[in-house]
Amino acid sequence: MEESDVEQVTLALLDSANDKDPVVREQVRKSILTLGKQQPNKVLSMCQDYLVKHPKLIVGHRVVILQTIELIVKTKIDDISYLKIKSIISLASDEMTRSKDVVPDWQQAASNILVAVGNKYINDIMEEILSKFQPGILPHFFVVQTLASLSESNVYGMVPFLNAILGTMLPMLGMAKQDNMKWVFSSALSHFSESILEYLANLDKAPDPTVRKDTFSSEIYAAYDILYCSWLQSRESKLRLTVAEAVGPMSHLMAHDKLEEQLPKLIPTILSLYKKNTEHYVISKSLCQVLDASVNMGSRVLETQIDSLLTTLNQQVCAPVDYSNPLTVKNHNEVLRCFSILANTFPDRLVMFVLQKLENSNERIRMGSLAVLRHLINSSTSIMESKKLLILASIRQPLADHSNKVKKRVVQVISAMAHHGYLELEGGDLLVKFIIQHCALPDTYYRPGQRPSDPEEVTNEALRSMCDNTLHLFTTTVGRLTDVLWPMLLYYLTPGQYSNATAPLCKSLTLLGTKKRASQEPNFNIDFNEHVNLPSPHILMVRLLVNGSFPFRSRGHGAPSLSLLNVISPNIHPNAETLWEKEIPALLSYLEESTPETLDNKKWEESLLQFLAKSLVAIADDKWSCQLAIEATRYLSTYNQSLEEKSFLYRCIGVTLQQCSNKEVVQKQLQEMLISARHNDAIERAGVAMGIGLCASSHLDATLAKLDDFGKSDAFKKASGIFSLLKDKNDLDVEKMKSTLILCYGYVALHAPEDQILSRIDSDILRSISKHFNTKVLGIKIETKDLTMKLSLIQSVGLIARAISTVVRNQGYMFVRKQELMGVMMDFIKAEPTDAMRTPVRHLVMTTCANLINLEPALTENENFDMLRTCLNGVYGLPPVNTPDKDRGKDEEVLEPQQREELYKDTFNALQELLRNILARDLSPDGLQSVFKHIEEWLSSGQGHERERAMNTTAHILEFYFNNLHVKNMVTFHNLGSLLGRLAPRCTDPNPLVRRAAIDCIYTLLYIQLRYEGFSLDYKDDSVERLITLRESMDNPDHSVLYKTCSELAKIISKRLPQQQLNTLIFMLIEGLVDSQSNCSRASSVLLNTLLKNRGAGLQDLVSEMLEVLHIRLQMISEEQVKVSVAQSILILATQHLQTVINTLISYPLPFDSWSCEMWIALGADSKLASQIMEMLMEKLNIMVPYVDKKESMMRGGLTKVATSHPLAMTCALKEMMLNGQSQEAVVSLFPQLFSSLLVRLGSSVGVTLPKDINSSGTNRKSPTKLSAGFDVCGVAVEALRILLARAQLDHVVKPLDQEGAWDKMKDPQQHITGVTLLARAMAKHAGPRLPAIVECLCPCLNNIYECQRVTITAFFSELLNHHVVTELMMMDVLMNNMMERISDPSCTVRMLAVRGLGNIAVGSPEKVNKYAKELLAAMSSGMEEKDDPGKRITLEAMSGLSKVLLYLDKKNVQLLVVYIFMKIKPFLESENDEIRCASIMLLGNLSKFGSGEPVFKDQIHNVLVSLLLHLSDPNLQVVKACKYAMRVCAPVVGSELITTMFQNHLHEDKSLHYGEFINDLTKYIIQDFPGMLNFYHITVIQFFKSNWAEVRAGAAMFIGFLLGNLPEELFSHINMGSVTKGLVMLLQDPDPVVRVKAAEAMGHFH
Repeated sequence: MEESDVEQVTLALLDSANDKDPVVREQVRKSILTLGKQQPNKVLSMCQDYLVKHPKLIVGHRVVILQTIELIVKTKIDDISYLKIKSIISLASDEMTRSKDVVPDWQQAASNILVAVGNKYINDIMEEILSKFQPGILPHFFVVQTLASLSESNVYGMVPFLNAILGTMLPMLGMAKQDNMKWVFSSALSHFSESILEYLANLDKAPDPTVRKDTFSSEIYAAYDILYCSWLQSRESKLRLTVAEAVGPMSHLMAHDKLEEQLPKLIPTILSLYKKNTEHYVISKSLCQVLDASVNMGSRVLETQIDSLLTTLNQQVCAPVDYSNPLTVKNHNEVLRCFSILANTFPDRLVMFVLQKLENSNERIRMGSLAVLRHLINSSTSIMESKKLLILASIRQPLADHSNKVKKRVVQVISAMAHHGYLELEGGDLLVKFIIQHCALPDTYYRPGQRPSDPEEVTNEALRSMCDNTLHLFTTTVGRLTDVLWPMLLYYLTPGQYSNATAPLCKSLTLLGTKKRASQEPNFNIDFNEHVNLPSPHILMVRLLVNGSFPFRSRGHGAPSLSLLNVISPNIHPNAETLWEKEIPALLSYLEESTPETLDNKKWEESLLQFLAKSLVAIADDKWSCQLAIEATRYLSTYNQSLEEKSFLYRCIGVTLQQCSNKEVVQKQLQEMLISARHNDAIERAGVAMGIGLCASSHLDATLAKLDDFGKSDAFKKASGIFSLLKDKNDLDVEKMKSTLILCYGYVALHAPEDQILSRIDSDILRSISKHFNTKVLGIKIETKDLTMKLSLIQSVGLIARAISTVVRNQGYMFVRKQELMGVMMDFIKAEPTDAMRTPVRHLVMTTCANLINLEPALTENENFDMLRTCLNGVYGLPPVNTPDKDRGKDEEVLEPQQREELYKDTFNALQELLRNILARDLSPDGLQSVFKHIEEWLSSGQGHERERAMNTTAHILEFYFNNLHVKNMVTFHNLGSLLGRLAPRCTDPNPLVRRAAIDCIYTLLYIQLRYEGFSLDYKDDSVERLITLRESMDNPDHSVLYKTCSELAKIISKRLPQQQLNTLIFMLIEGLVDSQSNCSRASSVLLNTLLKNRGAGLQDLVSEMLEVLHIRLQMISEEQVKVSVAQSILILATQHLQTVINTLISYPLPFDSWSCEMWIALGADSKLASQIMEMLMEKLNIMVPYVDKKESMMRGGLTKVATSHPLAMTCALKEMMLNGQSQEAVVSLFPQLFSSLLVRLGSSVGVTLPKDINSSGTNRKSPTKLSAGFDVCGVAVEALRILLARAQLDHVVKPLDQEGAWDKMKDPQQHITGVTLLARAMAKHAGPRLPAIVECLCPCLNNIYECQRVTITAFFSELLNHHVVTELMMMDVLMNNMMERISDPSCTVRMLAVRGLGNIAVGSPEKVNKYAKELLAAMSSGMEEKDDPGKRITLEAMSGLSKVLLYLDKKNVQLLVVYIFMKIKPFLESENDEIRCASIMLLGNLSKFGSGEPVFKDQIHNVLVSLLLHLSDPNLQVVKACKYAMRVCAPVVGSELITTMFQNHLHEDKSLHYGEFINDLTKYIIQDFPGMLNFYHITVIQFFKSNWAEVRAGAAMFIGFLLGNLPEELFSHINMGSVTKGLVMLLQDPDPVVRVKAAEAMGHFH
């Protein structure tokens, strides 16, 4: 390759080095670098020349080239000639200093080259740089900058030069007038000083170990003098900071006396910088270095500066630290380091200063001082040792701080103090208390929508978690604290304000206690007399036990409390130890498996109370138990803010009192509980009552006596009396105290010994309850209206009911006033929650009412109605018995499932008793109806348990009615029809119990009817008795069995039902079609149809009305089976009245709504009937005009096709009838006619719109105001066709059409042909034998006047030819002739389809191709030359068709035409149209086999190979696949085994291709096998540099790149490098960045 080419390419790359696209820039850089690595000297020369020749190049461009030079130098420094290095140095030096002004990017890039070279050639670099660093002349900015950079990157190389450099530099400093020069000198001095210090610190590795600090002292001091005296005063902050930064390391190099002399001026100056600059880190770092240097030399002057130092450092340490900004964090750490340095020299001054600041009013200052204090405690241990007591005294002030931010710092300080032995000193306990107080913090409260805006905000949660961790660390890692914390921490367990700290406290105590107990330390046993501050063992036990009762509160304090109780058991009572070792772990493991949601609180509390009882038995110390009761009662008031815990404590006291034998203590504690209780609170009332109840199990008499006393005591008298009406609202409400007492009596009854309770119920308990419930004022008895008391009463009665096995029904005492009590009872039921039954109120009330009913005076009709409604609604609506009870009130008891079952059972028994008593008073059809009307609405409830309850009740009252019926005269049982209408459908209810009960009801009803007809009581009717056997089959949930049973049932009813009741029953059953239970709606339909069949003859007059009602019901029926049954009903009517039904249905408005459709569907059920209707509809369809052309509007021209309505209605009717599965026989017999009619109808429906006045004629019904969205002319035809195929059992045809979306395509005018093609394909594949008859029906239609119908049929035939079935079934000639005729059809679309059909013969019946060769080739050739072909569709079909046909034509038939066809194809290869490009490439491939062996053809292949190769990256995927195919099949013709193998291995349509590798390999093979054609190839490829497709241009560039990369020297003569280089250079300017990238990459292959 000629020199000039690499140079030209490198030049072009250099030109593009500043391309606007970053990817291109990167590739250009890579290519220059690639070339540079291969020929570093040459490329570096080019880069140098380029920069020299273009002195005016824009900076960005220069920078890229300079950076490239830097990279080549860095990677190839050892391969670059020394001469080149020298010239690079001078170039970089020149670039760097050419402009006197500073141009940072450009000069920095040049400087970087010098630094890169300097790592190996430091002497040459220094020679060059020092030549521009001449004494007395101010150097260029970047000369100084480069020296600074070199001193950093090559310390050992540079330090030996520094003395000389400093000598030259010093005089220059005075000449620097510009700030930027001062800055760069300062920066350099800073770097030089750092390098010298590093050199001195590592002398063992240094090349010259004789270098010493004083070598530089005088120069550094001289420099310092200028920096300090003059530059530090600059107004430019960047300069000031850099000077300050330099002073730091310089101070270490200055002579001690000089530094000492400067300190009094230097330190104030540095401190003053803080105010002038926002960037503080540099100042602090420098200050730290100066202080370090001063302290190291033992400066005496420093002391004079201490005040100002401390003041300024304090301001710095108090500044907020932003952890997202590393510089503020670094600054903070540097400032703390300054404090440490000073602390070593001035400990007293420093500590006093910090401690004083703790009292400052400014929050920031307090925080900063605490940070310093913590730092000093941790870092300066020895100095701080003597200051411990002072610090402990001073820290008290911050302990009281209100700010969480300060507190956070305090916690950090305390943590540091703990590790350094402060906490065991006097006053250390306050720090522990502080930590615990903050473990107890509540969560932070934010008002809705308010969140902290302060980023440093410390929330309570964060502070609390920090304290938790600190306490844990004290316990586990600070061993010396053990005896400080034990047993002191116990103190914090009992006061309420620490409750939120319980969990961490208990965990720490448990750890400490376990450790002490295990190692048997004597101070594990606590002497409570000595430690008077600690809570007593009794209170500790109570507190921990109550914590356990709500284990997930206060941050989950339950488990830690119980664990602690176990650990300290010997300290509570020695006798408890063994029991607790066993019991507590079991409780804990139960807790571990629970979550707040899954814990059964009642069960859990019960197990804790049992644990307490067992513990007291094990302790067996009456005096101790009494003391526990006394202290626990005293402790109650601590729980006034947490009533649930308080309630549990009451129960603990109750359990404790059970174990106390000292009567006096018992009496006193009961009195205490009653008097101190806060009766206004429901939770507390329940707690007191439960506690007192528990006590009663051991002390019944004493408890009752105390309750009686309390009821008479002054507390009551104060609160009641006539003046209570005027009393202050805040006084204790006497009603609430009474509620407590009433509840107490209930719980006493519940817990009292069984052998004593019965005698007390009446005499003591109920009497007292009654006394408190009804108050006498001036002798008039007032019943309380207080809800609390009612609830207490109801609850108490419930408890008493649980306590006594049979409820006492003492009428004499209970039911004094009927009206009044009925009112109270009804109120009680109404007051019960409707969603749950938690108390026996309902059943007690109903039992009472049942007894009251029988007493005179009788209830009025309204009272009776109200009572029935209230009782039934209060009971039927309850959830099923096994529903868990969720939303109970606080006062209410949770029932065990078994208790709930009992309660439900009692309640329903009570209800039935009540209904029996009501019915007995009026035993007549009307009396029955008056009860049944309340029940019937529940019979069709959506809830199974509600239906079951209602049905059981019905069965019960009907049986009672039948058994007690005495027919005196012949009354009609007038409501039999409506009762049967309600009950019969329930015979198939999903609930088996409802089914059985329903049959029982009907059995009873029919016998009641027989009784009314005059039969005797013992008469047995055969048909009715069959119900008994039917009832057994009802247990079988199998639907078919159930409906068979229904049908039987209907026959029995039909036989027994009087005619006048039949109409009512039929309309009731039609209503039942929409029952809430699908099973029952199905049953209604079965019953209805059986009755219609058996007794339909007599219902002529009802036909139209029944259709109307069915139509209304159909709209509401969702159950599929019921719809089917309704269809059955319509068919039953139609077989009797066909003409009426058809006339009615055909006149329904279009589109048929769903019920009209259902009715048509019904008519498909009888195949004979269906055949008649279908033939009639088709005959009309084939002769009626399908649409008319109407003008779109008066203003615009153009015609719209508008459908005619009759054919449309008939298509709809056909569609609906075929939906009926039973129409199959009719459909199969008429299939060819139906298929042809619907296909032609489809053709004439595409793009046809609905008429606006679709329902204007021939209907008297109101048409739907809005046409339903899914109704369109074509859609109806398509759907009908689909249904036809499905009905004719051609699912194999339908399935692929569904999957391919063919139906939508048929409807779409744009894709109609595709849709029809898919239909024909599916028919040919899966329904071949049906085709001859269809083709016969369709052929005459090919001459129809409607173009749209011809298009549809031609498309259908065209696809059939794609399948061999045409030949198998002898249809080829017919279809071939039809296609040849259509070649000259006036319609362009029909002609295109005809060409397609002829091409398809090659696929469907290849063996026929040669028979029709002449016709086929003629048709295809003319197709390729078609003039009237707007979208080139015919051309495309002709090429595709020819491709197919060529596969099977004999050589002799084509031989002469090959080259002719090839020439015709070639122009299409670069066509803009993707499909034509694709088809032409495929045809090319298919022609290849006819040309094998023809040298002419081989040339043609090579001619187009480049085109195929480059279109492998065509944007269109189909074209890419076509190229792969064509290249694969042409491969053998190319004439190279390597290429042939490669094409056949790599070019598979479905495999991805690595295009770059492929082209790379191909170019190698072309070079190897066709060296003579290299010229032809590269010239052809270069032509594609101008292609329309960017992908192709990029591919062409790649091809050239790889060709050059693989070309051996000797073949370069074949290549016109001028054109190549020119072409690539042009592509490097391409508008598309992808092309530019590939061009740049290709250039990288030049070598």
